[in-house]
Amino acid sequence: MADKRDYYEVLGVAKGASEDEIKKAYRKVAKKYHPDLNPGNAEAEAKFKEAGEAYEVLSDAEKRQRYDQFGHAGVDPNFGAGGAGGPFGGNPFGGMDFDLGDIFSSFFGGAGGGRQSNPNGPRRGSDVETSVVIDFMEAAKGCKQQVTVSTVDHCTECGGSGAAKGTFPKTCPQCGGRGRVVRQQQTPFGVMQTEAACPQCRGAGKIIETPCRACGGSGQTRRSQTVGINIPAGIDDGQVITVRGKGNAGRNGGPAGDLRVGVHVRPHPFFERDEYDILVDVPITFAQAALGGEVEIPTINGTETYRLKEGTQTGETIRLRGKGFPVINSRRNMVGDQIVRFVVEIPTHLSSSQKKKIRELDEDLSEKNHSSGRSFRDKIKKAFK
Repeated sequence: MADKRDYYEVLGVAKGASEDEIKKAYRKVAKKYHPDLNPGNAEAEAKFKEAGEAYEVLSDAEKRQRYDQFGHAGVDPNFGAGGAGGPFGGNPFGGMDFDLGDIFSSFFGGAGGGRQSNPNGPRRGSDVETSVVIDFMEAAKGCKQQVTVSTVDHCTECGGSGAAKGTFPKTCPQCGGRGRVVRQQQTPFGVMQTEAACPQCRGAGKIIETPCRACGGSGQTRRSQTVGINIPAGIDDGQVITVRGKGNAGRNGGPAGDLRVGVHVRPHPFFERDEYDILVDVPITFAQAALGGEVEIPTINGTETYRLKEGTQTGETIRLRGKGFPVINSRRNMVGDQIVRFVVEIPTHLSSSQKKKIRELDEDLSEKNHSSGRSFRDKIKKAFK
């Protein structure tokens, strides 16, 4: 993990980049290395995943702050020495084995360490993360998907107690169920009092004399489950959907964690997304551009007929109101637009007779027919006069 590239470098942005700059940079990199556009290219697939990992951190204000302060160690539990405690519980102290509660209690007689949590109290389960890939149209209209994840659940054999059938966990006689013991030591400065995890029950507060064979005394087993996901219309690439209570099971009656599903959207053959707007280039012939006429314009809801004006120039755009992506959680049901850019296609592979006709047309045209060219030539003359 130590050779991981800097996330800002992965996306090609400066450290002080805005959220919008980070999002645009991610889209550019993701589109370049998307597996659908690079089939069988392992290097491109690795860079696509690397970009997704970088965007997940830098697009989240809290994760980005930890990353800016601690680097990869702040957001990756497997980085360096590695820490425990959740998906981003990396130990900023480099994996040193000490208890902050012990340090406080050493100096303040236990008062500074704060109240210790009950080891047998309810504990929330940890979150589980996975991802799903959907099509551009599914992102535009919303869809239902299913994901299969491996989660920790209560052991059905022992009911989550960890003890074999017919037996029960016993309260630890050394700590009385607290999970921690207080020690006193005579020093030149007086009596020092420290508090640490109970060595007999290892901080659990209870002892299982006959562990359950199915779970080994942990009270939990791993199982695979399929979860239905409702993906809202307007979802963007890289966004995360949270399904409450579908993560790992809690302990001692605590609630289950959540399931976090990262959504990746496949690029479309000709549509491109910009926030909630849709961009599309529509090719038109030289004759259509010069004379006008009807052209078919694709939208996410089908095709529409549009009447071109005479003299349409390449690069001209029109805006189709309300033809873009729905704005998620919008109270007014806001929808983006579709921006259409017309691109004049210059004919190729012309026959001799076709070339002759074009030359005749060109000779017949005057500067009145090429106002942009005339204006440009006037500017050149003025600049080099």
